[in-house]
Formats: sequence, structure tokens, C-alpha cells
Amino acid sequence: MKSHLIGQSIKRRDTYAKVTGAANYPGDFSDPEQLAMKILFSERPHAIVKRVDISEAEKLSGVVAILSAKDVPCNEYGLMKPDQPVLCGPGSSNKYGDHARCVSDQIAVIIAETEAIAEKAHALINVEYEDLTVITDIDEAAKDGAVKIHPDTDSNIYSEFKIKDGDINLGIQSSDYIIEDIYETPVQEHAYLQPEAGYGYIDEEGRITILVAGQWAHEDREQIAHALNIPEENIRVIYPAIGGAFGGREDMSIQIVLALAVMKLRERNINRPIKIIWSRKESIIGHHKRHPYKLKLKLGSTKDGKLTFLEADITADSGPYIYTSNKVLANATLMIVGPYHIPNVSVESRAVYTNNLPNGAFRGFGAPQACFAIEMHLNKMAEKIGMDPVEFRLRNTIKEGQLTAVKSPLPKGVTIDKVIEQCATQSGWSKKNGKFVFSSKTSTTKEKNKLTGIGFASGYKNVGFSYGAPESCWAYVELHGDDKIEKLVLRHAGADVGQGAHSAFIQIAADVVNVSLDKVELTASDTALTGNSGSASASRLTFMAGNAIIGAANEALEKWSKGENPAKSTYVYKPPKTTPFDSETGACVPNFSYGYVAETVEVEVDTETGKVKILNVTCANDVGKAINPIQVKGQIEGSVVQAAGYVLLENFIQENGFVKTDNLATYLIPTIMDIPNKTVSLIIEESDPIGPAGARGMGEMPFIPFAPAVLSAVHDATGVWFNSFPLTEEVVLQGLDLIK
Repeated sequence: MKSHLIGQSIKRRDTYAKVTGAANYPGDFSDPEQLAMKILFSERPHAIVKRVDISEAEKLSGVVAILSAKDVPCNEYGLMKPDQPVLCGPGSSNKYGDHARCVSDQIAVIIAETEAIAEKAHALINVEYEDLTVITDIDEAAKDGAVKIHPDTDSNIYSEFKIKDGDINLGIQSSDYIIEDIYETPVQEHAYLQPEAGYGYIDEEGRITILVAGQWAHEDREQIAHALNIPEENIRVIYPAIGGAFGGREDMSIQIVLALAVMKLRERNINRPIKIIWSRKESIIGHHKRHPYKLKLKLGSTKDGKLTFLEADITADSGPYIYTSNKVLANATLMIVGPYHIPNVSVESRAVYTNNLPNGAFRGFGAPQACFAIEMHLNKMAEKIGMDPVEFRLRNTIKEGQLTAVKSPLPKGVTIDKVIEQCATQSGWSKKNGKFVFSSKTSTTKEKNKLTGIGFASGYKNVGFSYGAPESCWAYVELHGDDKIEKLVLRHAGADVGQGAHSAFIQIAADVVNVSLDKVELTASDTALTGNSGSASASRLTFMAGNAIIGAANEALEKWSKGENPAKSTYVYKPPKTTPFDSETGACVPNFSYGYVAETVEVEVDTETGKVKILNVTCANDVGKAINPIQVKGQIEGSVVQAAGYVLLENFIQENGFVKTDNLATYLIPTIMDIPNKTVSLIIEESDPIGPAGARGMGEMPFIPFAPAVLSAVHDATGVWFNSFPLTEEVVLQGLDLIK
């Protein structure tokens, strides 16, 4: 049946509610009987919690309960490994649960009649600490003999990967040019609009129920159940409207302690709802950040522009807990090679514990850091050999069926060549004598102190879980109607974190069954009513949910055609399997699908103030098939603005483990004055062979090559290479002084 909805720019289902304020976020739920909750953070980067004295706080009128480490049945949690205490302090159920390893570790939970009373009680809690040596530098933390962040480990290095392919010495010998450099990428705060908030209660079936914002409801439930030491079916997690995530809601913040509070009050026969809303400061301190990376690269090329070898050494600062650092590191290890064929490759990488804030998932998941380093290096090499950067890339892009450095081909549907060519053509490049050359900038300035430049970069990113991680997605469809279908009931647990996923779910389901959108009733993100969807991350949700919904809808449609009414179908989609890195060579089948992207950025640099202004951006993405083109365009434009903040403005400062930029007055994010003059979104549709209707995931792609494109544009304007960012005015002026 021909699609009647897929490919159409349809208004999102939540638009009216969000614009009018009718949408209910976790912080919007209230009840006259509700209690308020407040969390006491450690505010120590590294210390043993010797004593938590709550006696004075408990005396305060209106305080209902104060919980500490001794009240947590199984005092540990973690997405990859349960290496973090729920509450730090004496009486913990696990060894070293009295160690606070960063300023965001949680010490106590106050439940009171009002938020004001909880705040007063918070100030009355007296905590006695034994301060320990603070380690915030990754090189120091990685040394033998360094103080162990986790005393029961052998080293602060806890995750390592290697890729060994070909012969580096042979690559060096065959090189006409070799360049080496070191790159550093910064911390980034997610800065989503809605800070962490939650509403907890006992539902009609006696389940501990929490309304929160997250990215994987079933994973939240699993971690809550583990810490509370109760069966998962006794926990219910519901996601109402979510005010952005970008990876920042993958790990726990308030989920476990809110459920703990509900459980402990029920044990005292108190069945009142509990509400918590973090301040912006609590949010900035309380959730993980984008990993800062240090990347050392050595790259070789022949004089005719063929890459000969790559050596890379990568170190990631994970903060004191794993979160998803090992998976982010694996991605960076793979993607440091870029979407290119390099015959000789050696990569070594490691993630290191420090006493900085924890670092974890953020849009791009290791790819932006790796892409920054390799794309900067490629642009430097192109300049060194006197070749156009687009032409240089096209001579080295990986082709369909060609083996990668991990000794397996990319999944079918490799389109990096087409993406690069279309981006370049749109941005002022043209082919002459069979080679791509740059024609002219679209932006010029007559002001003496303002210089303009253009930069190019490309990249790729996996869709879905990688390296052998179990991957599947559940969907349920129910059809009602006699002569024709009158109603389609769709259930799916996937989180809509602002990207419009739920609208895409409805659009796909309605298209398969050939009904109008108003016939679809969606129940989403409720563990009591939906099966496990996996997370809203890894650019996977449209891909995975789309395939699951198509499967369920087709099965239900077949049953309905045979007379079943209602016709019901539950379907679990499982993509092709992936395999983990070989420990010595890195050989693996890492992913089942990829998205490809290329970007050009034009900038203006004010040599008097150091201000870098982004003028024009061209972003080309192969999305396979745009389910809803206007949503795809929104993803591109939003990603560009977020990436612009990462590259130019967002200077997250930690000193000795303490956060200095803990509010949006000191940590600056883009406003309307900082967005590009123009963003051209090139939506390329080269069908993914296994994607739903051919769609690839694309939510992360536009972010990935943005930083190297900007810094290369700044070099084009000024002649100066910057190897780190953000390019604040001070940093740019310091760099320009070096050439005076």
C-alpha cells in the first residue's frame, strides 16, 4: 500500500498543549495533601562521610522524615555498573558507601509539609566529613600510585579499548607528509528547559509510582527496584511531558530517592504524594555532563592525498562513576577513524575516574569529541599538501563493502560520498577537471577588523545500541471497526524528550493501517501499560520504534482482515546483532546502521573583540527517509544552535572538584542573538535497507562535525589553528596575539 502519511510535514500532536501551557510536566502535578522533598548534596569532591546528624532537623515542626544511607535497602546504582551509592554515609549496605566522590553525591533526603520547611531542615543537618585527596586531572589520575577514587579497584583507569589494523611502520614509510597534534574538548551542560522534577505516590494497585522525566522508563524501574530491593512489578514509572534531555536524563537523578521516600513513608502508614523540583543550580550540579576528552593524533598521507596511517591516543574524564562512560569511549574509539578508509590504524583509549562531576551521555555520545580531532587533522593535512579539503575527503571516504579498521564492513547503505558532495555543492564548491574546488564565499565584509572564513567537516554516527548490547523494541497495536477501522490503539514506552517521537509513532501506525491521524490513540511511557522500548538515545527511537510499530500494525491488520475485532498484536523488533570489540585488535561488528552528515560553517571573526559570529551553516544529513520532514529540519536547526553553544559560549568551570558555573548567569548558552544568520538543512534520502520505510536515525548527526567546521572556518579567516574550545572572546584574542 502506498504511503499516505510518511514523508508528510504534519503538525506534532503536542504542539498546542506546549504552546498554551496545558502540557503537564512532572513539576506540574500537585495535590493538597502532597509533601515536599529536598536533597542534601555532599558539596565535597572527595571525602568520607563520618556522621550525618539529623537530630536538630528532625525537631523542626513540619518535618515528616529524613532519610540517610542506612535507610536504603541496597545502597547502589548505575546504568553500566552499580558503582554509586544512592545516599552516601555511615550505615550503608555496601562497602565504601560512606565515600562521597564528587560534590553531587547525595547525602540525605528531607520530606516535609512544605518546601520552605524542607529548606530549613536542610540547613540544620550537620555532616561530619573526613576530606580525602582530590584528583581532577586525568593524567594525574591515570598514574600508577595515584589515590584511588574507588579503593576496591586497582587503578583509576577502568575501561580501555584498542584498534590494531595493518602495519603502522609501513604506513609511516609510505607517507609523504605526517602531522601530529593534541586536541582537547570541554565539558558541556545539557541545559534542558525543565529541571529535574518528580511526583511520587502509591497507585490504585499498591505500586510505588513516580512521574518523572527520563529517557528509558523500564531501565529507571529496574534501577529503582534494585536499590529498593523489591520486585520490578511493584514499581511503576510514568513519563508525562519532558522538557528536553539530550542524554542528560539517561542516568538517575531523583528517581531512586523519590521512590525510596514513598516506600519509607508507606512503611509508616503515611500514603501522601511527594513532590520535588530541583532549582537550576541543583540541576547543573546534580546530573552528569558531556565528557571532556584529550586526543593525541598522528596522521600520514601521500602527496596525492591518500591517507596512509593513523595513530590515536584517547583519554576521557568520566568523573567518579562509570555512568555510560565505557560506551561513550567505545564510540569515540571507533569514530576517531572517521568515515574513511585508512589502511594502517592504531588506536588506544581509556576512561579515567576523577573527582570532577560525573560525565555521561550527551548528544553524539563520543562522536563529537572524536570527530573534532580527526576532522581538524584532515583539514590541516589538506592544507599541508595543498589540496581542497572536500576533494581530500572524497579520495579517502570508505566505500560500500570495504573493510573498516575493526575488520568488518559498514552496514549496507554507505552514503558519505553523496552527503559530502551535496553539502559542498550547496556551499560554493564545484567540480573542475573531475576535482572538487572551492569557488567563493557567500559572506564577505568590508570592515577592517572583521575577517570571514569557511570551514568544512563531515562525520557519521551509529543508530542503536552497539558492541553486542542487547537491542529490541516492543509495540502493541489494537484495531477496532467492522467494515472499516474506526480506532487504532497504540501502546509504546518510547520517551518523547522534545524530538517529536510520539508524533512519529502515530504517523507511522496510521500510515500502515491507512487511517487518519485522529483515529490513533497513543498510550506512551508507562511501565504498567507498555513493554520495554529501550531508550530514547543513540538516534535509535524512530528506527527501532518504527520497525516495531510497523510489525505490530501489519499483524493486527491481518487479524482484522480475518474478522477479529478488536484485532490485537504485540510485536518485538530485533535488529541484526552486533559484537563487542576484540580486546587486542578491536575486531567487531559494532553497529547495524549509521547516519552520515557533512557541514560547512561560515564565520566572522572580530579581531578587536575576539567575537566569533556564525554567519551561515549548511548541514547535509542522509536520513534515509524523512518520516516528518519539518521535524527533521527542526532537529537540524536545534542541533546547530546547541553545537554553537558548545563551540563558542559554554565554558563549564570546575576547580578542585567544585563547580564555579552553577547557574545560567555564569554558564552561558545561546540566545536568539547567537544563532546563525542562516541554516540550510539538506535532507538527503538514501533509504536504509533495514530502516522503517527506509528511515535512519538522525537526532545526533548535525551536532557531530560542527566544532571542527567552526574552528576550521576561524583558521580560514585568521590563519590560526585552535586545538581546543570553547572559543570565547578571551581565547580568540590570546590566539590572535600569537601571530602578531
